[in-house]
Order: sequence, then structure tokens, then C-alpha cells
Amino acid sequence: MNSRLILATITSVIGLTFSTASLAWLEGGGEREEAMDLKPDLENGMDVYEVCSGCHLPEGWGKDDGTFPQLAGQHAAVLIKQLADIREGNRDNPTMYPFALPRAIGGAQALADVVAYTQKLPMTPVNGKGEWAKGTPEFEQGKKLYKVNCVECHGENGEGSAEKFYPKIQGQHYKYMMRQFEWIRDGKRRNANPDMVKQIKGFSNKDMQMVINYVSRIPVPKKDLAPSADWTNPDFD
Repeated sequence: MNSRLILATITSVIGLTFSTASLAWLEGGGEREEAMDLKPDLENGMDVYEVCSGCHLPEGWGKDDGTFPQLAGQHAAVLIKQLADIREGNRDNPTMYPFALPRAIGGAQALADVVAYTQKLPMTPVNGKGEWAKGTPEFEQGKKLYKVNCVECHGENGEGSAEKFYPKIQGQHYKYMMRQFEWIRDGKRRNANPDMVKQIKGFSNKDMQMVINYVSRIPVPKKDLAPSADWTNPDFD
């Protein structure tokens, strides 16, 4: 086992966090850049995605209890980065780690294939949302916090940026985003963008709840949504 995989195993077991430069937000080279340069094969991507569907569901919608994020519609570049980070030991995810390894899904080509397939899946029209509806004081305060702190990277409508590896957060489940936000704020997610860590380090728990509540309620463009909450992925009939 190489040193980076040993480090990933240790940190998964004892919960250490690191800020080492070698575990930077965007290191050059590596499997991420290799996969980004490959032409994806969607048919193989569908086959690879079968490994993912057990947790993320055949539709790629994840679960609104926050255990698994929605992957459908996410930027392929973002998904490549996160998978490569998990495989290379830059992001701790003990649950996903064995399923993300090359022996489970294949090498860089498999990464390019599966994320291209996932990106084209329509998103759920009923993502998990926070408790405060539009018009409540908490919703309006969350909107203000988002405009001041989040728009520059995630966009006016939570659309993110594939070119800069900023995830699409519109339509994502509230409870999943809450967990990730807290980990990033508290320094527990080692592959987090350092600019975001600095931006949100002063957020209180209530601030966090309000801004993520707002994000969870940003409308997703109709063209990106499945026709109904009952839609099933025909590739897995």
C-alpha cells in the first residue's frame, strides 16, 4: 500500500485532520487531470454506475436524510475531482472508499465514463429542504448570507462552475449540505477549498442553518429535472 493510501486509512480510523500543503485544494497532475482529458464512454459509465446505485440510487438522487448526496446533474469535473481525491487519500470517506477504488470500478477511464453518465441524469424534483419557507425571516436572512458569502463561487442560483471545480448546489439535499458545511467550517474536510474555509469560519450554527435552508430552496431549472418524483431510471429497469 502506498503512503497516501496508508494516510487515508489512518485518518479514517482515528479522525485526524491535516492542512499539509501536499493535501491541497487543487494539486496539479494526478488521476484528476488524466480523467479530465479522456473521452467518456457513456455505455461503460452506465455499467460502472451500477456500483454507485446501491447508495446513490439508480436515479442518482441520493437520500434526503443526508446520508448520500444527489449526484444527478452534477458537473462531471466536480465529480472527477471528488472521486480522485477519495482514491488518492485527499478526502476522508470510509463508506465510499472501497467502492471508489480502481479494483472496484476501474482506472481513470472509468472515472471519466461514470461521471459523464451521472451528469446527464435528471435531478430529483423533491430534494430535501430546510424548515423555513420563502418569506420567513430565516429564509430572508439565509438569502442575504448567500448573496454576501457564496455567490462569487457557487453563482446566483447555486449553479457552480465546472471550470473551477465549484459544485452545483441547487437541488442538493439540505441535510447533506449541512453536514458538509459544518465539516468545512470546522476544518474536518481536508480537500475543502481554503477560500471557502476562510469565508465561512465565522458562521454560527444558526447562520449555517439559514444559508443552507435558502440554498436547498433555490429552484432548479425545469430542463434539469425529472418529469416527476416517481420517475425511474430506464437504464436499470
